Amino acid sequence: MPENSWPENGSRNELESLSSLLVDLSDLSDSEDPGNQPFHGMEGRRRKAAMVLAMIWSGTIVLHLLSWGYWLVLGLTTLMGIHAVRILLARPLPLPEPLDTCNSDPETLPFVSLLVAAKNEEAVIGRLVKMLCELDYPSSRYELWVIDDNSTDRTGILLDQMKEQYRQLHVFHRGAGASGGKSGALNQVLPLTQGDIIAVFDADAQVTDDLLKRVLPVFDRPQIGAIQVRKSVLAYLHPNNFWLQGQVAEMALDTYIQRQRVTIGGIGELRGNGQFVRRTALNQCGGWNEETITDDLDLTLRLHLHRWDIDVMTVPAVEEEGITKAVALWHQRNRWIEGGYQRYLDYWRPLMRNRMGTRKTLDMMMFYITQYLLPTAAIPDFFMAIVRNRPMLFSPIAELTIFLSLVGMFTGLRQVKAAQASLPQEKRVLSDRDRWQSIGVTLLQTLLGIVYMLHWIPIVSSTTARMSIRPKRLKWVKTIHHGTGDVWLDVTEQPE
Repeated sequence: MPENSWPENGSRNELESLSSLLVDLSDLSDSEDPGNQPFHGMEGRRRKAAMVLAMIWSGTIVLHLLSWGYWLVLGLTTLMGIHAVRILLARPLPLPEPLDTCNSDPETLPFVSLLVAAKNEEAVIGRLVKMLCELDYPSSRYELWVIDDNSTDRTGILLDQMKEQYRQLHVFHRGAGASGGKSGALNQVLPLTQGDIIAVFDADAQVTDDLLKRVLPVFDRPQIGAIQVRKSVLAYLHPNNFWLQGQVAEMALDTYIQRQRVTIGGIGELRGNGQFVRRTALNQCGGWNEETITDDLDLTLRLHLHRWDIDVMTVPAVEEEGITKAVALWHQRNRWIEGGYQRYLDYWRPLMRNRMGTRKTLDMMMFYITQYLLPTAAIPDFFMAIVRNRPMLFSPIAELTIFLSLVGMFTGLRQVKAAQASLPQEKRVLSDRDRWQSIGVTLLQTLLGIVYMLHWIPIVSSTTARMSIRPKRLKWVKTIHHGTGDVWLDVTEQPE
Protein backbone atom coordinates (compact mmCIF):
# COMPACT_ATOMS: atom_id res chain seq x y z
CA MET A 1 0.00 0.00 0.00
CA PRO A 2 1.43 3.42 -0.85
CA GLU A 3 2.78 5.72 1.77
CA ASN A 4 0.42 7.43 4.18
CA SER A 5 1.15 10.27 6.54
CA TRP A 6 -0.93 12.04 9.12
CA PRO A 7 -0.50 14.71 11.81
CA GLU A 8 -1.19 13.64 15.36
CA ASN A 9 -1.54 16.96 17.17
CA GLY A 10 1.27 16.25 19.56
CA SER A 11 1.62 19.95 20.34
CA ARG A 12 -1.62 20.32 22.29
CA ASN A 13 -2.93 18.71 25.43
CA GLU A 14 -6.12 16.88 24.47
CA LEU A 15 -6.57 15.44 27.96
CA GLU A 16 -7.05 18.84 29.50
CA SER A 17 -10.82 18.62 29.80
CA LEU A 18 -13.76 16.44 28.89
CA SER A 19 -16.18 19.33 28.87
CA SER A 20 -16.25 19.69 25.09
CA LEU A 21 -17.11 16.02 24.66
CA LEU A 22 -19.88 16.31 27.23
CA VAL A 23 -21.23 19.26 25.25
CA ASP A 24 -21.22 17.05 22.14
CA LEU A 25 -23.16 14.38 24.02
CA SER A 26 -25.87 16.87 24.92
CA ASP A 27 -26.16 18.20 21.37
CA LEU A 28 -27.46 15.28 19.34
CA SER A 29 -30.08 17.23 17.42
CA ASP A 30 -31.74 15.38 14.56
CA SER A 31 -32.13 18.67 12.71
CA GLU A 32 -28.53 18.46 11.57
CA ASP A 33 -27.32 16.19 8.80
CA PRO A 34 -24.25 14.53 10.35
CA GLY A 35 -23.41 12.66 7.19
CA ASN A 36 -22.74 15.94 5.39
CA GLN A 37 -21.01 17.81 8.21
CA PRO A 38 -17.42 18.88 7.45
CA PHE A 39 -14.78 16.55 8.80
CA HIS A 40 -12.61 18.19 11.44
CA GLY A 41 -9.66 15.84 11.12
CA MET A 42 -7.96 14.49 14.20
CA GLU A 43 -9.22 17.14 16.57
CA GLY A 44 -10.08 15.56 19.91
CA ARG A 45 -9.23 11.99 18.95
CA ARG A 46 -6.86 11.45 21.85
CA ARG A 47 -9.31 12.97 24.29
CA LYS A 48 -12.15 10.79 23.05
CA ALA A 49 -9.94 7.69 23.00
CA ALA A 50 -8.91 8.37 26.60
CA MET A 51 -12.52 8.71 27.67
CA VAL A 52 -13.52 5.46 25.94
CA LEU A 53 -10.56 3.64 27.50
CA ALA A 54 -11.50 4.96 30.96
CA MET A 55 -15.12 3.90 30.46
CA ILE A 56 -14.13 0.36 29.41
CA TRP A 57 -11.73 -0.11 32.32
CA SER A 58 -14.00 1.40 34.95
CA GLY A 59 -17.05 -0.40 33.55
CA THR A 60 -15.23 -3.73 33.70
CA ILE A 61 -14.23 -3.15 37.32
CA VAL A 62 -17.73 -2.05 38.33
CA LEU A 63 -19.34 -5.08 36.68
CA HIS A 64 -16.98 -7.32 38.64
CA LEU A 65 -18.15 -5.66 41.87
CA LEU A 66 -21.85 -5.90 41.08
CA SER A 67 -23.65 -9.13 42.00
CA TRP A 68 -25.56 -9.10 38.72
CA GLY A 69 -22.64 -8.08 36.51
CA TYR A 70 -21.99 -11.61 35.22
CA TRP A 71 -25.67 -12.06 34.37
CA LEU A 72 -25.61 -8.82 32.39
CA VAL A 73 -22.66 -10.12 30.35
CA LEU A 74 -24.40 -13.47 29.90
CA GLY A 75 -27.51 -11.70 28.60
CA LEU A 76 -25.41 -9.68 26.17
CA THR A 77 -23.69 -12.87 25.03
CA THR A 78 -27.08 -14.44 24.37
CA LEU A 79 -28.14 -11.55 22.15
CA MET A 80 -24.81 -11.65 20.33
CA GLY A 81 -25.15 -15.41 19.98
CA ILE A 82 -28.50 -14.99 18.22
CA HIS A 83 -26.87 -12.55 15.81
CA ALA A 84 -23.97 -14.99 15.28
CA VAL A 85 -26.38 -17.83 14.47
CA ARG A 86 -28.12 -15.60 11.92
CA ILE A 87 -24.73 -14.88 10.33
CA LEU A 88 -23.78 -18.56 10.12
CA LEU A 89 -27.17 -19.64 8.74
CA ALA A 90 -27.42 -16.86 6.13
CA ARG A 91 -27.56 -17.91 2.49
CA PRO A 92 -26.00 -15.28 0.22
CA LEU A 93 -27.56 -14.57 -3.14
CA PRO A 94 -25.80 -16.26 -6.06
CA LEU A 95 -23.42 -14.06 -7.97
CA PRO A 96 -24.79 -12.69 -11.27
CA GLU A 97 -23.56 -14.04 -14.57
CA PRO A 98 -20.48 -12.27 -16.00
CA LEU A 99 -21.00 -9.62 -18.67
CA ASP A 100 -21.14 -10.90 -22.23
CA THR A 101 -18.86 -8.32 -23.81
CA CYS A 102 -18.63 -10.23 -27.09
CA ASN A 103 -22.32 -9.82 -27.94
CA SER A 104 -22.79 -6.37 -26.39
CA ASP A 105 -22.44 -2.93 -27.88
CA PRO A 106 -19.33 -1.50 -26.16
CA GLU A 107 -21.02 1.87 -25.78
CA THR A 108 -23.66 0.30 -23.54
CA LEU A 109 -21.08 -1.12 -21.11
CA PRO A 110 -20.16 0.79 -17.93
CA PHE A 111 -17.07 2.99 -18.14
CA VAL A 112 -14.57 2.13 -15.41
CA SER A 113 -11.61 4.09 -14.05
CA LEU A 114 -8.86 2.02 -12.43
CA LEU A 115 -6.69 3.93 -9.94
CA VAL A 116 -3.31 2.96 -8.50
CA ALA A 117 -1.29 5.15 -6.14
CA ALA A 118 2.36 4.09 -6.36
CA LYS A 119 5.42 5.26 -4.47
CA ASN A 120 8.75 3.53 -5.13
CA GLU A 121 7.13 0.48 -6.72
CA GLU A 122 9.53 -0.22 -9.60
CA ALA A 123 9.67 -3.92 -8.68
CA VAL A 124 5.96 -4.54 -9.29
CA ILE A 125 4.46 -1.60 -11.21
CA GLY A 126 5.29 -2.94 -14.68
CA ARG A 127 3.56 -6.26 -13.99
CA LEU A 128 0.47 -4.51 -12.64
CA VAL A 129 0.14 -2.08 -15.57
CA LYS A 130 0.47 -4.90 -18.10
CA MET A 131 -2.14 -6.94 -16.25
CA LEU A 132 -4.68 -4.13 -15.91
CA CYS A 133 -4.23 -2.91 -19.48
CA GLU A 134 -4.89 -6.39 -20.88
CA LEU A 135 -8.18 -7.13 -19.12
CA ASP A 136 -10.88 -8.96 -21.06
CA TYR A 137 -12.97 -5.81 -21.42
CA PRO A 138 -13.22 -3.31 -24.29
CA SER A 139 -10.24 -0.98 -23.98
CA SER A 140 -12.45 1.93 -25.03
CA ARG A 141 -14.61 1.43 -21.92
CA TYR A 142 -12.00 1.68 -19.19
CA GLU A 143 -8.96 3.71 -18.26
CA LEU A 144 -6.02 3.19 -15.93
CA TRP A 145 -4.62 6.06 -13.88
CA VAL A 146 -1.35 5.42 -12.05
CA ILE A 147 -0.26 8.16 -9.66
CA ASP A 148 3.50 8.37 -9.23
CA ASP A 149 3.57 9.76 -5.69
CA ASN A 150 6.99 11.47 -5.83
CA SER A 151 8.89 8.21 -6.24
CA THR A 152 12.66 8.31 -5.83
CA ASP A 153 13.29 5.10 -7.79
CA ARG A 154 12.50 4.29 -11.46
CA THR A 155 8.72 4.03 -10.96
CA GLY A 156 7.99 7.26 -12.82
CA ILE A 157 10.36 6.41 -15.66
CA LEU A 158 8.83 2.98 -16.18
CA LEU A 159 5.33 4.42 -16.21
CA ASP A 160 6.21 7.03 -18.82
CA GLN A 161 7.68 4.31 -21.01
CA MET A 162 4.62 2.08 -20.72
CA LYS A 163 2.32 4.99 -21.49
CA GLU A 164 3.51 4.79 -25.09
CA GLN A 165 2.48 1.15 -25.26
CA TYR A 166 -1.00 1.23 -23.69
CA ARG A 167 -3.55 3.78 -24.88
CA GLN A 168 -5.73 3.50 -21.75
CA LEU A 169 -2.82 4.21 -19.39
CA HIS A 170 -2.60 7.70 -17.89
CA VAL A 171 0.26 8.72 -15.60
CA PHE A 172 0.07 11.51 -13.03
CA HIS A 173 3.25 12.65 -11.29
CA ARG A 174 2.91 14.22 -7.84
CA GLY A 175 5.54 16.62 -6.57
CA ALA A 176 7.50 16.62 -3.34
CA GLY A 177 5.07 19.04 -1.68
CA ALA A 178 1.98 16.89 -2.27
CA SER A 179 0.13 15.94 0.90
CA GLY A 180 -2.51 13.48 2.00
CA GLY A 181 -0.68 10.24 1.26
CA LYS A 182 -2.67 7.69 -0.71
CA SER A 183 -5.97 9.53 -0.10
CA GLY A 184 -4.48 12.78 -1.37
CA ALA A 185 -3.18 11.06 -4.50
CA LEU A 186 -6.56 9.51 -5.27
CA ASN A 187 -8.43 12.76 -4.62
CA GLN A 188 -6.08 14.71 -6.87
CA VAL A 189 -6.69 12.42 -9.85
CA LEU A 190 -10.41 11.75 -9.30
CA PRO A 191 -11.61 14.91 -11.17
CA LEU A 192 -9.60 13.80 -14.21
CA THR A 193 -11.28 10.40 -14.46
CA GLN A 194 -14.34 9.55 -16.55
CA GLY A 195 -15.61 6.32 -15.04
CA ASP A 196 -19.01 5.73 -13.50
CA ILE A 197 -17.24 3.09 -11.39
CA ILE A 198 -13.93 3.81 -9.66
CA ALA A 199 -11.67 0.86 -8.80
CA VAL A 200 -8.62 1.10 -6.53
CA PHE A 201 -5.68 -1.30 -6.48
CA ASP A 202 -2.37 -1.52 -4.68
CA ALA A 203 0.81 -1.74 -6.73
CA ASP A 204 1.37 -5.41 -5.86
CA ALA A 205 -2.13 -6.52 -6.94
CA GLN A 206 -2.65 -9.48 -9.25
CA VAL A 207 -6.05 -10.10 -10.86
CA THR A 208 -7.64 -12.34 -13.48
CA ASP A 209 -8.52 -10.91 -16.88
CA ASP A 210 -12.28 -11.41 -16.34
CA LEU A 211 -12.31 -9.14 -13.27
CA LEU A 212 -14.51 -6.36 -14.68
CA LYS A 213 -16.89 -8.76 -16.39
CA ARG A 214 -17.61 -10.43 -13.05
CA VAL A 215 -17.76 -7.38 -10.77
CA LEU A 216 -19.76 -4.87 -12.82
CA PRO A 217 -23.07 -6.83 -12.97
CA VAL A 218 -23.39 -6.48 -9.17
CA PHE A 219 -23.74 -2.71 -9.63
CA ASP A 220 -27.04 -3.34 -11.42
CA ARG A 221 -28.52 -3.25 -7.92
CA PRO A 222 -29.03 0.51 -7.39
CA GLN A 223 -28.43 0.46 -3.63
CA ILE A 224 -24.89 -0.93 -4.05
CA GLY A 225 -22.42 1.88 -3.48
CA ALA A 226 -19.25 -0.21 -3.44
CA ILE A 227 -17.94 -3.76 -3.89
CA GLN A 228 -14.95 -5.43 -2.30
CA VAL A 229 -13.55 -8.49 -4.06
CA ARG A 230 -11.94 -11.21 -2.01
CA LYS A 231 -8.33 -10.58 -1.04
CA SER A 232 -5.76 -13.35 -0.88
CA VAL A 233 -2.01 -13.54 -0.40
CA LEU A 234 0.59 -15.22 -2.60
CA ALA A 235 1.20 -17.94 -0.03
CA TYR A 236 2.80 -20.43 -2.43
CA LEU A 237 5.96 -18.31 -2.45
CA HIS A 238 6.61 -19.19 1.22
CA PRO A 239 4.60 -22.37 1.98
CA ASN A 240 6.24 -22.89 5.39
CA ASN A 241 5.98 -19.32 6.67
CA PHE A 242 3.67 -19.27 9.70
CA TRP A 243 2.72 -15.61 9.36
CA LEU A 244 1.92 -15.94 5.67
CA GLN A 245 -0.19 -19.07 6.10
CA GLY A 246 -1.98 -17.36 8.98
CA GLN A 247 -2.93 -14.50 6.68
CA VAL A 248 -4.44 -16.98 4.22
CA ALA A 249 -6.79 -18.23 6.94
CA GLU A 250 -7.42 -14.71 8.21
CA MET A 251 -8.49 -13.41 4.79
CA ALA A 252 -10.71 -16.43 4.22
CA LEU A 253 -12.43 -15.74 7.55
CA ASP A 254 -12.77 -12.04 6.76
CA THR A 255 -14.39 -12.62 3.37
CA TYR A 256 -16.77 -15.28 4.68
CA ILE A 257 -17.93 -13.27 7.71
CA GLN A 258 -18.36 -10.10 5.67
CA ARG A 259 -20.41 -11.81 2.98
CA GLN A 260 -22.63 -13.40 5.63
CA ARG A 261 -23.07 -10.04 7.37
CA VAL A 262 -24.09 -8.39 4.12
CA THR A 263 -26.65 -11.12 3.54
CA ILE A 264 -28.50 -10.36 6.80
CA GLY A 265 -28.40 -6.60 6.20
CA GLY A 266 -25.22 -5.93 8.15
CA ILE A 267 -22.06 -4.08 7.21
CA GLY A 268 -19.72 -4.96 4.36
CA GLU A 269 -16.28 -3.34 4.53
CA LEU A 270 -13.73 -2.16 1.99
CA ARG A 271 -10.19 -3.48 2.18
CA GLY A 272 -8.35 -0.98 -0.02
CA ASN A 273 -6.91 -3.31 -2.63
CA GLY A 274 -9.56 -4.46 -5.12
CA GLN A 275 -12.32 -2.08 -4.08
CA PHE A 276 -14.89 -0.73 -6.55
CA VAL A 277 -16.92 2.39 -5.71
CA ARG A 278 -19.81 3.99 -7.57
CA ARG A 279 -18.83 7.55 -8.49
CA THR A 280 -22.18 8.92 -7.31
CA ALA A 281 -21.63 7.39 -3.87
CA LEU A 282 -18.02 8.54 -3.70
CA ASN A 283 -18.94 12.12 -4.59
CA GLN A 284 -21.72 12.11 -2.01
CA CYS A 285 -19.18 11.09 0.64
CA GLY A 286 -16.74 13.81 -0.43
CA GLY A 287 -14.00 11.55 -1.80
CA TRP A 288 -11.28 9.97 0.31
CA ASN A 289 -10.49 11.31 3.77
CA GLU A 290 -6.93 12.66 3.83
CA GLU A 291 -6.82 12.82 7.63
CA THR A 292 -7.11 9.13 8.34
CA ILE A 293 -4.52 6.36 8.24
CA THR A 294 -6.89 3.77 6.77
CA ASP A 295 -8.78 5.39 3.91
CA ASP A 296 -10.70 2.19 3.08
CA LEU A 297 -12.19 1.73 6.58
CA ASP A 298 -13.04 5.41 6.81
CA LEU A 299 -14.80 5.37 3.44
CA THR A 300 -16.66 2.22 4.48
CA LEU A 301 -18.34 3.95 7.39
CA ARG A 302 -19.17 7.10 5.42
CA LEU A 303 -20.80 5.06 2.65
CA HIS A 304 -22.99 3.28 5.17
CA LEU A 305 -23.84 6.56 6.89
CA HIS A 306 -25.10 7.79 3.51
CA ARG A 307 -27.28 4.67 3.27
CA TRP A 308 -25.27 2.91 0.57
CA ASP A 309 -24.64 -0.85 0.73
CA ILE A 310 -21.26 -2.53 0.25
CA ASP A 311 -21.22 -6.01 -1.24
CA VAL A 312 -18.42 -8.54 -0.89
CA MET A 313 -17.53 -11.06 -3.62
CA THR A 314 -15.76 -14.38 -3.16
CA VAL A 315 -15.07 -14.61 -6.90
CA PRO A 316 -13.00 -13.07 -8.41
CA ALA A 317 -10.11 -12.38 -6.06
CA VAL A 318 -7.24 -9.92 -5.95
CA GLU A 319 -3.93 -11.42 -4.88
CA GLU A 320 -1.23 -9.45 -3.11
CA GLU A 321 2.08 -9.99 -1.39
CA GLY A 322 1.77 -10.98 2.25
CA ILE A 323 3.73 -10.02 5.34
CA THR A 324 6.45 -12.56 6.15
CA LYS A 325 8.05 -10.95 9.23
CA ALA A 326 6.54 -10.66 12.72
CA VAL A 327 7.79 -7.10 13.24
CA ALA A 328 6.33 -5.93 9.93
CA LEU A 329 3.03 -7.60 10.75
CA TRP A 330 2.97 -5.85 14.13
CA HIS A 331 3.44 -2.42 12.54
CA GLN A 332 0.85 -3.06 9.82
CA ARG A 333 -1.80 -4.29 12.23
CA ASN A 334 -1.17 -1.39 14.58
CA ARG A 335 -2.02 0.94 11.71
CA TRP A 336 -5.10 -1.07 10.80
CA ILE A 337 -6.36 -1.09 14.39
CA GLU A 338 -5.68 2.60 14.90
CA GLY A 339 -7.44 3.52 11.65
CA GLY A 340 -10.38 1.28 12.43
CA TYR A 341 -10.71 2.78 15.90
CA GLN A 342 -10.40 6.32 14.57
CA ARG A 343 -13.56 6.03 12.49
CA TYR A 344 -15.67 5.30 15.57
CA LEU A 345 -14.15 8.32 17.32
CA ASP A 346 -14.68 10.54 14.27
CA TYR A 347 -18.25 9.56 13.42
CA TRP A 348 -19.69 8.62 16.82
CA ARG A 349 -22.39 11.29 16.62
CA PRO A 350 -24.09 10.07 13.40
CA LEU A 351 -23.60 6.49 14.58
CA MET A 352 -25.49 7.28 17.80
CA ARG A 353 -28.26 8.80 15.69
CA ASN A 354 -28.65 5.41 13.97
CA ARG A 355 -27.91 7.01 10.59
CA MET A 356 -27.01 3.64 9.08
CA GLY A 357 -30.27 1.96 10.06
CA THR A 358 -31.03 -0.43 12.91
CA ARG A 359 -29.76 -3.65 11.32
CA LYS A 360 -26.40 -2.17 10.38
CA THR A 361 -26.02 -0.41 13.73
CA LEU A 362 -26.65 -3.62 15.70
CA ASP A 363 -24.26 -5.53 13.44
CA MET A 364 -21.62 -2.84 13.92
CA MET A 365 -22.05 -2.94 17.71
CA MET A 366 -21.54 -6.70 17.86
CA PHE A 367 -18.28 -6.58 15.95
CA TYR A 368 -17.09 -3.49 17.82
CA ILE A 369 -17.51 -5.47 21.03
CA THR A 370 -15.62 -8.51 19.74
CA GLN A 371 -12.89 -6.63 17.86
CA TYR A 372 -12.19 -3.63 20.12
CA LEU A 373 -14.00 -3.70 23.46
CA LEU A 374 -13.19 -7.31 24.38
CA PRO A 375 -9.38 -7.09 23.88
CA THR A 376 -9.29 -3.68 25.60
CA ALA A 377 -11.23 -5.00 28.60
CA ALA A 378 -9.06 -8.13 28.85
CA ILE A 379 -6.43 -6.54 31.11
CA PRO A 380 -8.74 -5.16 33.85
CA ASP A 381 -10.91 -8.28 33.52
CA PHE A 382 -7.89 -10.53 34.09
CA PHE A 383 -6.65 -8.63 37.14
CA MET A 384 -10.11 -8.43 38.73
CA ALA A 385 -10.59 -12.16 38.17
CA ILE A 386 -7.32 -12.84 40.05
CA VAL A 387 -8.10 -10.44 42.88
CA ARG A 388 -11.62 -11.77 43.40
CA ASN A 389 -10.71 -15.39 42.58
CA ARG A 390 -13.48 -15.63 39.99
CA PRO A 391 -13.69 -16.46 36.27
CA MET A 392 -13.06 -13.66 33.84
CA LEU A 393 -16.23 -11.63 33.36
CA PHE A 394 -16.17 -11.50 29.56
CA SER A 395 -15.24 -15.15 29.02
CA PRO A 396 -18.70 -15.98 27.53
CA ILE A 397 -18.23 -13.35 24.82
CA ALA A 398 -14.67 -14.58 24.21
CA GLU A 399 -15.91 -18.16 23.81
CA LEU A 400 -18.59 -17.01 21.38
CA THR A 401 -15.98 -15.10 19.37
CA ILE A 402 -13.70 -18.15 19.17
CA PHE A 403 -16.59 -20.38 18.08
CA LEU A 404 -17.66 -17.93 15.36
CA SER A 405 -14.06 -17.64 14.18
CA LEU A 406 -13.58 -21.41 14.04
CA VAL A 407 -16.71 -22.05 12.00
CA GLY A 408 -16.18 -18.99 9.81
CA MET A 409 -12.52 -19.74 9.11
CA PHE A 410 -13.14 -23.40 8.27
CA THR A 411 -16.04 -22.56 5.97
CA GLY A 412 -14.17 -19.66 4.41
CA LEU A 413 -11.14 -21.82 3.64
CA ARG A 414 -13.39 -24.43 2.04
CA GLN A 415 -15.02 -21.76 -0.10
CA VAL A 416 -11.64 -20.37 -1.16
CA LYS A 417 -10.49 -23.81 -2.26
CA ALA A 418 -13.69 -24.28 -4.24
CA ALA A 419 -13.26 -20.85 -5.86
CA GLN A 420 -9.66 -21.60 -6.81
CA ALA A 421 -10.48 -24.93 -8.40
CA SER A 422 -10.89 -25.07 -12.15
CA LEU A 423 -14.24 -25.99 -13.64
CA PRO A 424 -13.32 -29.63 -14.47
CA GLN A 425 -12.09 -30.12 -10.87
CA GLU A 426 -15.30 -28.67 -9.49
CA LYS A 427 -17.36 -31.14 -11.51
CA ARG A 428 -15.13 -34.09 -10.61
CA VAL A 429 -16.61 -36.49 -8.07
CA LEU A 430 -14.16 -36.90 -5.22
CA SER A 431 -13.68 -40.23 -3.53
CA ASP A 432 -14.53 -40.46 0.16
CA ARG A 433 -10.83 -40.71 0.97
CA ASP A 434 -9.96 -37.57 -1.01
CA ARG A 435 -12.85 -35.68 0.56
CA TRP A 436 -11.85 -36.58 4.13
CA GLN A 437 -8.20 -35.74 3.42
CA SER A 438 -9.26 -32.31 2.13
CA ILE A 439 -11.40 -31.71 5.20
CA GLY A 440 -8.52 -32.76 7.48
CA VAL A 441 -6.09 -30.36 5.80
CA THR A 442 -8.62 -27.51 6.08
CA LEU A 443 -9.16 -28.29 9.76
CA LEU A 444 -5.42 -28.11 10.43
CA GLN A 445 -5.26 -24.78 8.55
CA THR A 446 -8.14 -23.52 10.68
CA LEU A 447 -6.43 -24.44 13.95
CA LEU A 448 -3.22 -22.77 12.76
CA GLY A 449 -5.24 -19.71 11.77
CA ILE A 450 -6.91 -19.46 15.18
CA VAL A 451 -3.51 -19.55 16.90
CA TYR A 452 -2.26 -16.91 14.47
CA MET A 453 -5.29 -14.68 15.18
CA LEU A 454 -4.32 -14.43 18.86
CA HIS A 455 -1.86 -11.69 17.88
CA TRP A 456 -4.84 -9.34 17.57
CA ILE A 457 -5.40 -9.32 21.36
CA PRO A 458 -2.13 -7.60 22.41
CA ILE A 459 -2.18 -5.36 19.34
CA VAL A 460 -5.70 -4.08 19.95
CA SER A 461 -5.23 -3.57 23.68
CA SER A 462 -1.88 -1.79 23.29
CA THR A 463 -3.02 0.35 20.36
CA THR A 464 -6.18 1.59 22.09
CA ALA A 465 -4.12 2.49 25.16
CA ARG A 466 -1.45 4.20 23.08
CA MET A 467 -4.02 6.30 21.23
CA SER A 468 -5.20 7.65 24.58
CA ILE A 469 -1.90 8.68 26.15
CA ARG A 470 0.95 8.88 23.66
CA PRO A 471 1.59 12.19 21.86
CA LYS A 472 2.96 11.77 18.33
CA ARG A 473 3.54 14.26 15.55
CA LEU A 474 3.99 12.46 12.27
CA LYS A 475 4.38 8.87 11.15
CA TRP A 476 5.31 7.59 7.72
CA VAL A 477 4.31 4.07 6.75
CA LYS A 478 5.52 2.47 3.53
CA THR A 479 4.87 -1.10 2.50
CA ILE A 480 7.87 -2.24 0.49
CA HIS A 481 7.24 -4.70 -2.35
CA HIS A 482 9.97 -6.64 -4.10
CA GLY A 483 7.89 -8.69 -6.54
CA THR A 484 8.87 -11.91 -4.73
CA GLY A 485 6.35 -12.03 -1.93
CA ASP A 486 8.76 -10.63 0.67
CA VAL A 487 7.10 -7.60 2.25
CA TRP A 488 7.90 -5.44 5.23
CA LEU A 489 7.07 -1.98 6.46
CA ASP A 490 9.36 1.00 6.65
CA VAL A 491 8.11 2.92 9.68
CA THR A 492 9.72 6.11 10.91
CA GLU A 493 8.53 8.80 13.29
CA GLN A 494 9.36 12.45 13.48
CA PRO A 495 10.90 13.33 16.90
CA GLU A 496 8.39 14.54 19.45
